[in-house]
Amino acid sequence: QVQLVESGGRLVQAGNSLRLSCAFRGRPFLSHAMAWFRKPVGKEREFVAAINWSGGTENYADSVKGRFTISRDNPKNTCYLQMNSLKSEDTAVYYCAAAQHTSIEVPITVDEYQYWGQGTQVTVAS
Repeated sequence: QVQLVESGGRLVQAGNSLRLSCAFRGRPFLSHAMAWFRKPVGKEREFVAAINWSGGTENYADSVKGRFTISRDNPKNTCYLQMNSLKSEDTAVYYCAAAQHTSIEVPITVDEYQYWGQGTQVTVAS
């Protein structure tokens, strides 16, 4: 059983930066692609960023391209989301997700991810 624990969410001012962390436990980290999704109030959960098992492939939603960076530290079993130039529309609960997936491509849909964290709130004040 995989456990994911997010941390780092908080209230920040627009234009500032924030880094989210996701600790992965329970299975070999290298067997899993990792992703971040978010759910704004009143909206569906949406894809933010994903990274394949080796860290060699990344994928981003258009709304965050150039501002957010996903990364992973395989020896530490941890995935990160560096968020720069934050906007009020980035306000949401952010979820870490893991998919048992070892190809070069990276999954980007909710249904492709088997494991989810509990979420961490990011609030961007304008």
